[in-house]
Amino acid sequence: MFKLAALPHLSTRNLLGAFTATALCSMASMSSAAPFKNLPADQDAVLSVGVNVMAVKSAYDLEDSTEVRVLPGAFYDNNKFYVRGAQAGAYLINDGANQLSAYAKLAGSEFEPDDANGALQGLDKRKSSVEAGLSYQRRTAIGGFRAQFGADVLDNSGGNTGRLTYLARYSKDKLTVYPSFGFEYHDADYNEYYYGVSDQESAETGVAAYKSNSSLNPYINISANYDFNDKWAGFANQSLSYLSNEQYDSPMVDSRTEATTTLGLLYKF
Repeated sequence: MFKLAALPHLSTRNLLGAFTATALCSMASMSSAAPFKNLPADQDAVLSVGVNVMAVKSAYDLEDSTEVRVLPGAFYDNNKFYVRGAQAGAYLINDGANQLSAYAKLAGSEFEPDDANGALQGLDKRKSSVEAGLSYQRRTAIGGFRAQFGADVLDNSGGNTGRLTYLARYSKDKLTVYPSFGFEYHDADYNEYYYGVSDQESAETGVAAYKSNSSLNPYINISANYDFNDKWAGFANQSLSYLSNEQYDSPMVDSRTEATTTLGLLYKF
């Protein structure tokens, strides 16, 4: 009988990665079978690249809770591969109504102790990471419904996340608006890394020890794109996430919400 204990060097993330890779190979071999008929590659797909100015309001207890970042951005989708800001992926199934893809994206909340208030400056740094996983989206007459599951492939937290999202699209002249809302799941490993305080940290700093479990929190997002002309477009995005009790009760946190505001300028090739 196979036992995980016989392979102590394999972490949950490693096992999940192996399972995901197997699933991807299986789905790839099935992608051309009925009832799915994948769309051909769009030879006229437009690549947009530019720069984004991002203001991130963290839920952590920081001296200045808002950090401004300047990052590159890109958008592209040819029915086979896509890039959307900080996320990139490849379609395993894409028949127009059903989209199954493997993706990778930046993820996690960065905590810099030097920017924290009081005794929190003695805690360990929490690093952002890279998440990879599977995403399925169903397009309907009333909007899109998306389910995602991903794992921390850099093993900073070793945690997993899941999302259920409703997406809509509204267009008028040169303006297109994309509202969405849903729920995000974080497992105990993810929350323990980003919101937990270990006994050792507590003993060294006096900050109360805290152990977190898994959580489910709602979020809302709205994006807008405005075409100035055939080559230039403006991009804006506002996201807001409401922390669950498992995250908010952490002594590292002083706000129920996290928000990100992004303004960008894109050039189309």
